[in-house]
Amino acid sequence: MTTARKASVEEIRDRFDRDVERFSNLDTGQTATVDAALALDLIAGSAARATPTARAMADIGCGAGNFTLKVLERLPNLDCTLIDLSANMLARASERVTAATAGLVTSIQDDVRLVDLTENNFDVIVAAAVLHHLRDESEWRALFQKLYRWLRPGGSLWIFDFVSHEIDAVQDVMWERYGDYLSAFKSEQYRDHVFAYVDHEDSPRPVLFQCELLREAGFAEIDILHKNTCFAAFGARKL
Repeated sequence: MTTARKASVEEIRDRFDRDVERFSNLDTGQTATVDAALALDLIAGSAARATPTARAMADIGCGAGNFTLKVLERLPNLDCTLIDLSANMLARASERVTAATAGLVTSIQDDVRLVDLTENNFDVIVAAAVLHHLRDESEWRALFQKLYRWLRPGGSLWIFDFVSHEIDAVQDVMWERYGDYLSAFKSEQYRDHVFAYVDHEDSPRPVLFQCELLREAGFAEIDILHKNTCFAAFGARKL
């Protein structure tokens, strides 16, 4: 998974602008990811149990809003802040979420690395299939520190993402299994298509790398909810 030049923010935004429908199914989630529907349910259920008195949530890289909608099924009428690069994704998410909550819905079209929000303002933050677009370690560290600041004490952060592996042999096994999943889901041509844009766009990092940076940012409680091949769901709570 190497390429001479990774996609720019503008290239990533343009691809997602053209791909709204694929991200708009609340029952299946994003089907190019393994166990997407399960991760949706696990994150929503865990967020509700960990922060039962939540009043406000933020969804970074919200896509069409699936994760916010699932959380709202268990924590109704939250104020929701939606952040995404894609205007088309954000418009779809805002429409769907506004219909699902009596709370205030705020939409921000921007790169989350550039967004500056009020500290101690959210009870729940969700980041689904977005962090793998970060590049060097400093960006990961800075973003986790920012998300920690945005959360109120007792608030929780929930991540579902494409991940890599530290041991090369394990990476090979998981990558082959992911390829088998994509081929069985559609075709070998579809597998090659997904692998091509992963190579061009994505910079996934191992789960334990991310957990270490979460701990460094200040999170005292961290748990893995699920991992299958190259995808993992995990969360952290600010005490």
